[in-house]
Amino acid sequence: MEEVERIDTVKQYNDSVGVDTLHPLVSVVNFDELSTYQYFRRYMGVYAVFLKYINCGDMRYGCQPYDYEDGTLIFIAPGQVYGIKNTGKIIKPAGRALVFHPDLIAGTSLGRHIKEYSFFSYEVNEALHLSKKERATVNDCLEKIAAEIDLNIDKHSKTLIVSNIELFLNYCMRYYDRQFITRSNANRNILVRFEDLLNDYFNSDLPKKIGLPSVTWCAEQLHLSPNYFGDLIKKETGNTALDYIQSKLIDEAKVKIFDPFKSISKIADELGFKYQQHFTRLFKQKTGMTPNEYKNAN
Repeated sequence: MEEVERIDTVKQYNDSVGVDTLHPLVSVVNFDELSTYQYFRRYMGVYAVFLKYINCGDMRYGCQPYDYEDGTLIFIAPGQVYGIKNTGKIIKPAGRALVFHPDLIAGTSLGRHIKEYSFFSYEVNEALHLSKKERATVNDCLEKIAAEIDLNIDKHSKTLIVSNIELFLNYCMRYYDRQFITRSNANRNILVRFEDLLNDYFNSDLPKKIGLPSVTWCAEQLHLSPNYFGDLIKKETGNTALDYIQSKLIDEAKVKIFDPFKSISKIADELGFKYQQHFTRLFKQKTGMTPNEYKNAN
């Protein structure tokens, strides 16, 4: 079995790439200043953002031809495994990394809102591709964080470092919103596939076998991470992926309700509900009427 190195502290990460630790909880690494090393896979117990200077044609994962090619950002959260299987190949790294321990942001505004930066749970092939101007802004943020780390630690250090990290992540949020727009054609294709997936689902016996389709299940079928899938659907439709699924389910229910040979209980069962009352509650929540009231009104 392939060995996976465990990185639980900023110092462990710095030691693994051969740089000094100037702050125990945060580091900015300039890969251009490092010597060569081999591919690796690591379990990350810290947050990490990797800025890679690499053209889309050179990348080993999901870059589309309409993406920018002036840098790529990959986001790793604690508990994830990152890297490429070690084949003995020697590489010369290019780019930068921001690595910070969860303790750095504990009790701060960023610590309370870190989960709102859902891109930390995206897959690598859902990376953020930067324009030239965006890369300049990203590098400016990283420079400010690095400059603060380079100073002697005082009572203001944590506030200023965390504030700059939060600013950096807010820019990343903006750039992901831009990427969802520039990928509109691909996103529409995913919407079509999502619609087809739901149609096939409700026309099969899967609802009886596994129940209602979850957002996670749909994302897996479309080969996307749940967070990226959810964010994409929200950006494209204005509704959450769960709302989209439930609306599709209600549309299916409205057709079945007028089948004289099907009771409300049978319809609920065919749609994947364990209990009829759960179906009735959702139907009323979405339409303002119970299934029977809807049938009688139409």
